[in-house]
Amino acid sequence: MNSLIFVSIFYIILSIILLYRVLKGPNVVDRVVAADSIDLLTVVALVLFSVYSKRGIYLDIALTLAILGFIGTLLISKYLEGKL
Repeated sequence: MNSLIFVSIFYIILSIILLYRVLKGPNVVDRVVAADSIDLLTVVALVLFSVYSKRGIYLDIALTLAILGFIGTLLISKYLEGKL
């Protein structure tokens, strides 16, 4: 339980740093990478919570979120290249 609190605080700090990069990024590519990193942190947090609570529904949600985040990143990168 104590390590779960430590990991949660660490993830919150990382998310705040990445949120700053999303809002104040020097260019659009940095913002997209930071948003994708926040998505991955959320997926990992859901997987850890699923293991902690012993419920499989959170794994399904994490998998869906990971797939949607990947597709969103691909679409944004194609748009920025001008191929969409």
